[in-house]
Amino acid sequence: MPYITTNDGVRLYYEEKGQGRPLLMIHGWTFSNRFFYKNIEPLSEHARVITIDLRGHGQSDKPSHGYRISRLAADLRAFLSVLDLQDVTVLGWSLGCPVIWSYLELFGQEQIRDAIFVQQTPRQYYTPNWKLGHAACYDQAGLTFTQQQLTLNSDAFDEQNLTSCLQHTLPQEERDILLKEMKKCPTYARSALMEDHTVHDWRDLLPHLEIPALVMVARKDKVLNPDGPAWVAKNMPNAQAVTFEDSAHMLFIDEAEKFNRSVLSYLNR
Repeated sequence: MPYITTNDGVRLYYEEKGQGRPLLMIHGWTFSNRFFYKNIEPLSEHARVITIDLRGHGQSDKPSHGYRISRLAADLRAFLSVLDLQDVTVLGWSLGCPVIWSYLELFGQEQIRDAIFVQQTPRQYYTPNWKLGHAACYDQAGLTFTQQQLTLNSDAFDEQNLTSCLQHTLPQEERDILLKEMKKCPTYARSALMEDHTVHDWRDLLPHLEIPALVMVARKDKVLNPDGPAWVAKNMPNAQAVTFEDSAHMLFIDEAEKFNRSVLSYLNR
């Protein structure tokens, strides 16, 4: 099975399909590369599609340490280096977006050509002048409640989380596959990563990132206010936005054909 090993000894699983310029796809919190099951095949007809499992997720190692956005950014750097990937388009969905933002802040645009950011707000916590955060985990009390849910009944949490992330109902066999993937992420990894992820504020950084970018905004998202991702598109100097009117958080499943067309159009622009 294909793995790379990070500088702290963690094995990260990945899959690749197709040929051409690399498209590296990064999943969200508690999920895995398998969530892109409606996208990999059509995209791989036009690009070298690489999907990874973040540490603590999917088939990657589940260490007891390293569940911080900056560490995941370092993992991304190791991945690009070990595979010697050049001129890469990086696509981050949800948690995958701040992993890319952190990479760009820490390491610059080395090896990366452009980026696609899928449905992520630049700040999840509310403040008096920022109300475009997470629907539930928007302050310290919300984070604590989320961590309690993860600990007390992770299966129920996953069922509700998956339902909340989708606008359209999936066949039960597809839900079962995705829920099985979510169970691979242990509670300690979920809790520590959300505790770090949810407090970051990227609004100071994004206006200074010159990288060309496509920002995907899901208008029926129940998890993140769509105006948050829209803010990203408006405040990155070389970003453009595409809106998905009939999608929730997993817009690449809800409107898979439009997602695939939008990615390919951007790659071929």
